[in-house]
Amino acid sequence: MAFFLETLFGGLMAGMLYALVALGFVLIFKASGVFNFAQGAMVLFAALAMARFAEWFPEWTGIENRILANVAAFLIAGAIMFVVAWLIERLVLRHLVNQEGATLLMATLGITYFLEGLGQTLFGSDIYKIDVGMPKDPMFLLESVFEGGVLVSKEDMIAAAIAAVLVVLLSLFFQKTGTGRALRAVADDHQAAQSIGIPLNRIWVIVWCVAGVVALVAGMIWGSKLGVQFSLATVALRALPVVILGGLTSVPGAIIGGLIIGVGEKLSEVYLGPFVGGGIEIWFAYVLALVFLLFRPQGLFGEKIIDRV
Repeated sequence: MAFFLETLFGGLMAGMLYALVALGFVLIFKASGVFNFAQGAMVLFAALAMARFAEWFPEWTGIENRILANVAAFLIAGAIMFVVAWLIERLVLRHLVNQEGATLLMATLGITYFLEGLGQTLFGSDIYKIDVGMPKDPMFLLESVFEGGVLVSKEDMIAAAIAAVLVVLLSLFFQKTGTGRALRAVADDHQAAQSIGIPLNRIWVIVWCVAGVVALVAGMIWGSKLGVQFSLATVALRALPVVILGGLTSVPGAIIGGLIIGVGEKLSEVYLGPFVGGGIEIWFAYVLALVFLLFRPQGLFGEKIIDRV
């Protein structure tokens, strides 16, 4: 039982990180109808910016305090993501309003390669580390219940807690603020929102800025765990099944989908992997997403689209 709980906790914590990346897809799709294939590149670019500015800050200022350097790097990287979001809306999206979905998808693919190339030009192509002080040592829980306790990674627990706090803040932002309600109005009907005076372009800039902050937090966590390298851009591919499972228009769906995928990957690899030679964790999420596409393409919490003719 203790081993099962260890696997379950590990899956839940991995699922929260998947959900964090998936949130970037959901936020942008809800507000603009654009499937942002560049979300992985945004995670990479934000992580590169934070890693490099955390190195450069002590050199520029002579201040060796690691916490101060990380805070400064996070703020600078956040400002850069705001600028990136503004430029994307100003130079790309504004000129593609009411275009076909395939056109918008190709635009985000172009943004993906541009951000990856720009990141390599500005920050280099080596493997960098982000040290935000998260402990790497494991800890034991429920020692009074199970002999030896349940082994859990402190780093994974802190990362999952950060992701959960961000999710709660985003939910409050969407539900309790005027800007959040405007975002939901734009998501429901672009033309109706414009007709009552909601500025569509400003809303798109805001939602891309929020997605940039989400990408920065995701890049900081993944960079702390795995190091900042260009393969980090592929983390978005791991989040695609989460979006399909939860629904492209549902923030709670991204969370639930992430948890289901994370737990499913871990449990299937541990309990089914030995019977098929392993490797289930690599493809489990995609097979589950394929099943949902066949039987419930809108996902668990997505809106079912009905076209009347």
